[in-house]
Amino acid sequence: MTKILIVEDHALVREAMAQRLSRLEPGLSCIEAADGDEALVVLEQHADIDLALIDLMLPDVNGFSLLAILGKRFPDMPAIVVSAMDDDASVRRALKAGASGFVSKASSGEVLVQAVREVLDGGVPTPVRSAAGAARPAARAPAERYSLTTAQARVLELLAGGRSNREIADLLGLTEGTVKVHMTAIYRALGVSSRSQALVAIARSGARL
Repeated sequence: MTKILIVEDHALVREAMAQRLSRLEPGLSCIEAADGDEALVVLEQHADIDLALIDLMLPDVNGFSLLAILGKRFPDMPAIVVSAMDDDASVRRALKAGASGFVSKASSGEVLVQAVREVLDGGVPTPVRSAAGAARPAARAPAERYSLTTAQARVLELLAGGRSNREIADLLGLTEGTVKVHMTAIYRALGVSSRSQALVAIARSGARL
């Protein structure tokens, strides 16, 4: 029986991923973790986990660092990054850090299932691969949708997740002043003037963060 660890701090996202992955095969088991520390505890307790799905923006440690830790402590377990940070630089960095594949959060659930299947079979899926393996545009990615830089897209993701400026600064290793500069650029890109207006604009646009 296949066991998959889902490391994602948003409960609804974890549950949706687990529900979709249950279609992969009868009896498939998904174990959920809300952050890096919880993920490591789960892995210590379950030596038979076949694959981990990891978000890059976790509350206690970024996904890149978690990948490095997993590579040292659990070198035989493959990991797929599932993130809205799907720009080329983030994809390359994730793969260099040890990810066995990368799936954009802008992808459909079927793409996720196919990516898991590919990795379990020894393949390496990337954000530009559809369920059939053909290239697809990443037009719904935040950076491209709003013409943001990679740093601004990361701030936008955390903003949409309800993080404060201080929390965003801590998670990204920035000063609050730098976060405010990014916020100003994001507001300008979205055509809004406040945090609440930005959240409404994101919701109305249907952006997949």
